[in-house]
Amino acid sequence: MRFRYFRTALAAFLITNYSLLIGTTHAQAPKTWSSSEILLGLKKLNVLGSALYVAAHPDDENTRLIAYLANGRLVETGYLSCTRGDGGQNLIGPELREGLGVIRTQELLAARRIDGGRQFFTRANDFGFSKTPEETFTIWDKEQVLADMVWVIRQRRPDVMITRFPPDGRAGHGHHTASAMLAIEAFSAAADPKRFPEQLQYVQPWQAKRLLWNTGSFFVKAGEDMSQYLKLDAGGYNPLLGQSYGEIAARSRSQHRSQGFGSSAQRGEALEYFQPLKGDKATTDLFDGVDMTWNRVPGGAAVGKLVDEVIRKYDPANPSASVAGLLKVREAINSLFQRAADFHQSKEISSEAIRIRSENELAEAHFWVQNKIQQNEELIRACLGIHLEATAEAPTVPLMNKNIVGGIDNTIKVDVEIINRSSIDVKIISVAVEPNDYEGQFDNNKDIAHQAPSLRKEPTTLMRNEKAKIRSSQVGYWNELKSQPYWLQKTGTTGMYVVVEPRQRGNAEGYPAATAIVRIQVLGQALTFDVPVQYKSTDPVEGEKYRLLTVVPPVAVNIGGHAFVFADNQPKIIPVTLRAGKAGVKGTLALNLPKGWTAEPASIPFELGAKDAEQTVQFRVQPGAGAAEGKSELRAVATVDGQAYSRGYQTIEYTHIPTQTLFPEAVAPLVKLDLRRKGQEIGYLMGAGDEVPDALRQIGYTVTLLKPEDLTEPNLRRFDAVVLGVRAYNTLDRLKTLQPTLLKYVEQGGNLVVQYTVSRGTVLPQIGPYPLTLSTDRVTVENAPVTFLNPSQPLLNTPNKITSKDFEGWVQEQGLYYPSQWDPKYKTVLSSADPGEKAKESAILVADYGKGHYIYTGLSLFRELPAGVPGAYRLLTNMVSLGK
Repeated sequence: MRFRYFRTALAAFLITNYSLLIGTTHAQAPKTWSSSEILLGLKKLNVLGSALYVAAHPDDENTRLIAYLANGRLVETGYLSCTRGDGGQNLIGPELREGLGVIRTQELLAARRIDGGRQFFTRANDFGFSKTPEETFTIWDKEQVLADMVWVIRQRRPDVMITRFPPDGRAGHGHHTASAMLAIEAFSAAADPKRFPEQLQYVQPWQAKRLLWNTGSFFVKAGEDMSQYLKLDAGGYNPLLGQSYGEIAARSRSQHRSQGFGSSAQRGEALEYFQPLKGDKATTDLFDGVDMTWNRVPGGAAVGKLVDEVIRKYDPANPSASVAGLLKVREAINSLFQRAADFHQSKEISSEAIRIRSENELAEAHFWVQNKIQQNEELIRACLGIHLEATAEAPTVPLMNKNIVGGIDNTIKVDVEIINRSSIDVKIISVAVEPNDYEGQFDNNKDIAHQAPSLRKEPTTLMRNEKAKIRSSQVGYWNELKSQPYWLQKTGTTGMYVVVEPRQRGNAEGYPAATAIVRIQVLGQALTFDVPVQYKSTDPVEGEKYRLLTVVPPVAVNIGGHAFVFADNQPKIIPVTLRAGKAGVKGTLALNLPKGWTAEPASIPFELGAKDAEQTVQFRVQPGAGAAEGKSELRAVATVDGQAYSRGYQTIEYTHIPTQTLFPEAVAPLVKLDLRRKGQEIGYLMGAGDEVPDALRQIGYTVTLLKPEDLTEPNLRRFDAVVLGVRAYNTLDRLKTLQPTLLKYVEQGGNLVVQYTVSRGTVLPQIGPYPLTLSTDRVTVENAPVTFLNPSQPLLNTPNKITSKDFEGWVQEQGLYYPSQWDPKYKTVLSSADPGEKAKESAILVADYGKGHYIYTGLSLFRELPAGVPGAYRLLTNMVSLGK
C-alpha cells in the first residue's frame, strides 16, 4: 500500500514539474540577467512561500501587489484569470472574440514578464458583460470552472489566496462576483480529496492558509474606517531593480493595450487593504503563521544555509564565481527529494488520516524541490552568462500526412546556438531537437515521433565567449492542430472552452511545436536546459523579432469576407484564398452550401508550387428559389491526397506581443434578406477598429475610408452619410478640433451616424450637437424584447420596415454605453431592458440639426454585422439612409 501511495505522489511531482516547464511564455527573445537580477534570484531561492491572486479578466489583477509579492516578498506569485477577456472590446484593431482572447492572453504574459508573476486561466469563456453572478453561472459551467480553479490551486499550492473582488454586488460585474464566489468555494474544495478526485493521479489536495479580499477605497463607502482591515505598503522601492513596485506595476499594466490601459507610475507609499474571507485570520502580515524558510521541507535547513553562503559571497562583477556554490545547493536540493520519498516509504501507515498527512508532506516536499531546482538551474545558467537559442530556418513547418511515413516534406533545419560567456569551461554533452509530445498527442506513428536524433554526439568544451552552433534537424509532426491555441482546438460553447488534453487546463499557452534539449556539464555536474524552437527575423525598424515555429496544414483556406449578404437573388462573387503549407501541394477546392444555394463552378482544381504561395479563386454563389430567408453558413473545403482541410491561416501581429497564429474554421455567414437602401456614397472614419465598412459594402454602398485630415467641408459634402467607427471619440484626438466641421456637415444637410463611445476618456466633453451624457448603461441580454417608442419614426420605417424580428439572433449583447441623459432635441427610437431592470431608451438617439440628422447608437452593430445578423443590416441601412 505504501508503494502505491508513493507512486501517486511521484506522479504529482512529475506533472507539476512538467507544468512548470510549459507554464511560461515561449515566443520571446532569450532572457538575459543583470547582476542585480541574479542577486534578487538568489534571495528568492531562500524563500519558500506562494500566493495566488484570483479575478475574472485580463486587467483585473492588481499589478502593484503582484510586483510587490514577487519582487519584494520574493514569493511564488500567480494570477488566475477566470477568462481570457474574449468578450471585451478592442482598442488597437478589429479582432474580437477568439482573436481578442489570444491578444489579451499575450498581453497578460507580457505583463507577468515585467512584474514577475505567473499566469493561469480557467476554461471560462468571457461571453460579455454580465450583471449578476446568477446569470454568469447559467452560461458558465460552474463545476468546470471550479474544477480548473481547484486544479491550479493544487498545482501551485499557494499559502495565501487573494481575490480582487468581493463576493457580492459591490464587484460591479457578474464575472467579478463569480470569481470571488468560486475562490471561496475552491479554497475548501482544493483540500477535499472527494472533490475532483480524478485530479489526484497528478496532484495532491492542498489547503491554503487563508483567503483574503484585496479591498480598497473603490469598494468601500466614503469615510469608512479602514483600520479594521489588514494593510501593507506595496509602494516600496527595490534597489536591485531600480524601481518602485508602483513603477513596475505601471509598466506591467500598460501592456493591456487592447483595452487602452496605459498607466502612469505611482511612487511613494501605497497602502493595500485586505479583508479575511476564509481560513486563519492574519493579524500583522499576509503570511502570518507560514514558514517561508527551507525548514518547511524536512532536512531543508542545510539547504538554506548553503544559499545564505552563496548570497554572502556573491560578487556582482563576477557572477560565475557563485556557480560552484549553486551546484552544491543543487545537490543538496536533489537529495531532499529522495530523502522525503524514503521517509514516506518508511512511515507506518496506521490510519487514513496519517496516510493523507504523509501524502501531503511528500507532495509539499516535491513541490518545493522541483520549484527550487528549476530556479537554481536558471541561476546557474544566468551566472554563466550562457546564451542559448534554437531557431528554425522558416517560421512554419508543414503537417505530415498521417498516411505517409518517412516523407521529407515536413522537415526543417534548426540551428541551436550556445555561447559560454563566463570563465568556467562548459562542456556540451548532447543537443537534440524533438517535437513536444504529451499523452494522446500523436495518434499514429508514436514511436517515430520519439526518434529525435541527437545532433551532437561527441562532447565539446566551450571556453569563455566561445560559440557553438549545431545545425540541421529533421522533425516530424502528426497533430493537425499542434499550433492552434489549445483552448481553440475544439468548438466550445458560449460560456466554456473545450480542452482536449486535461493537463493543459490552467496553462496560459500550449506547448511549443518543438524543443531543443541541451545537456551540458559544468564543474563535473550535468544540467539539462530546454528551449522552444523559434523563428528569428530582423525588422528594419524594430530589430530582432522572435516567433514560435508553427505547424501548418498542407493547405490553408481563407474566405475573403466575414459575412455575405444577399439583398436580392443576384449572385455574388465569393473569393477564397489558398495558402500552401508546403511546396508542390495540389488538390481541389469546393464550397459546402446550405440547401437552395448554388456555386459555380462546383469545384476548382489548384496547384501551388512554392511553400507559402497563395492563390485566390472565385466562386459565383447565388440563392435559389429554395434558399431560406435569414442567416445560414457556407464552408470552404480543400481536398489534398484524399484528406479534407477546412481551416484558414490567420496571424495576429502587434509590436507589444509575439506574433500569434490561428487556424480558424473556413466558414462564413450567408445572409438572405429583404433589404432596400437609399443613397450610395458613405464616408467612414475608423475608430478603434471594426468590420462595419465591409458590411456596408456587402449591402451595396460605396464606402470611402476617411482619415482625420479628410474631414473638410468640401470633401464631406459628397457623402450621403458619414459614419464614425466604434470608440472614435475615445481614440482620435483630432476630433476635438474637427468636431465643428462634422457638425457643419450635418447642419448643411448631411447625415452623421456615431457608433458607441466609452463614457470615460472622450477627447471632448460633448460629442453631439446638443448635450448628452454617456454612461456605462447597457443591455447585456442579446435577445431582450424591444419596444418601439414611436412607431412612425422614420428610422423604423424607411426604407425598411423594422419589426421585433430584426432583434432576433443577436450575439453577446444588444448594446452598450447608452447615454443616461440627453437634451429633449434628441428623439428616442426604442427601449429594452435586462431582466428585472428599468427599460433603457437611448439605444438610438436621433436629432435634427439644421438641414441634416445626427444619430448616436450604442447598439452592438460592430458585433452583429460580422456575425451575419439580418436585422443589424436592416437597421444600419435605415440609419445611413435617413433623410434621403
